[in-house]
Amino acid sequence: MTRNLFKYSDCPMHRSMAILGTKWKPIVIYMLRERTARFGQLHASIGSISKKVLTTTLKELEEDGILHREEFKELPPRVEYSLTERGRTLVPIIIQLAKWDNEHYEHNKKNHPAQKEAAV
Repeated sequence: MTRNLFKYSDCPMHRSMAILGTKWKPIVIYMLRERTARFGQLHASIGSISKKVLTTTLKELEEDGILHREEFKELPPRVEYSLTERGRTLVPIIIQLAKWDNEHYEHNKKNHPAQKEAAV
């Protein structure tokens, strides 16, 4: 019988990954680090994300207080996304992850299929 040494709710990594733990959330945060963007701009910038997954990702980040969604009452309707103050506190962490990858890129490229495909 395995014993749990801590409750997941008491673990800061578990709580953080509950918010950031999908493939696309850190990328969306990175894309919004310096600017406001519309859905189409984000979709074009990221490229390989489906519209459905991007919609879900944006909605979840908004619900978690990471993104602000501003809807403009004009025709055609316009919606812009930006980071909240809370979301901006994640930018240094996301940038640090990108730096880590740059430092270890050759190793990562050799050992991870997704990195190999991205390098082609």
